[in-house]
Amino acid sequence: MSARQPIPRDRFGSPYVVPPNGGKPVPYTRATTWAGTLDDRWNLEQWKMRQVAIGLADRPDLLLAVTTQRDDKKALNAAVQAAMEAAKSSAAATRGTALHTLTELLDLGRPLPTIPLDVVADLAAYETATAGLEMISVEEFVVVDELQVAGTFDRLVRHEGKVKIADLKTGASVEYAMGSIALQLAIYSRGVAYDHTTGTRTPLPDVDQEEALVIHLPAGLGVCTLLRVNIRLGWEAVLIAGRVRRFRKYAASGKLSDRV
Repeated sequence: MSARQPIPRDRFGSPYVVPPNGGKPVPYTRATTWAGTLDDRWNLEQWKMRQVAIGLADRPDLLLAVTTQRDDKKALNAAVQAAMEAAKSSAAATRGTALHTLTELLDLGRPLPTIPLDVVADLAAYETATAGLEMISVEEFVVVDELQVAGTFDRLVRHEGKVKIADLKTGASVEYAMGSIALQLAIYSRGVAYDHTTGTRTPLPDVDQEEALVIHLPAGLGVCTLLRVNIRLGWEAVLIAGRVRRFRKYAASGKLSDRV
């Protein structure tokens, strides 16, 4: 696979995009960031705390570091990160990234490297589940100028006679994330392809703005399922998220209250 030229980003990871009327590139909010605005993060935070507890139990040296450096925020942050790693919190994400790359090779018709048997089973399940999809585009960067939001969708496919956004998810479950997924895919469905090397925009085919697809391929299980996602409601939530973000920005400016 030929290497793509990286999209320029600011220190927060936001992609730089030339405005529609030209001028200096400005940072656009990442689609995943915007989509997560309304998330209830309770379950995620509980999971993270459990992972840290497991990691500290498995690494007495980290527990000692925490005990002796209670007032050093940087050292504590490093110990927490190391505890998460010790609990193998990043293992699933690493495997998921690999599956994204391998399925991309499959859909582009390119040769695969030598891979373990359990990964072969995952890819076989993926091919079976997506056999009825016509792959139109793979890994396309798009911008939604009205929101100043940008991101990369996984697939553009033809399904049941309509062109739809499709997103590959490799986590064990998508149940708790489906809200933000609906927002994310709704954003992509309103986007136009953007070439960051030239600043040019190209409209996508007539993308369905009612329904998108999730290709759920939980890593290591050898199963893959297609899920329909209501992105009409997702787009309504995208607009609500915009109002929430504007309110938060206003509140952070200090203008929300005044001295009596």
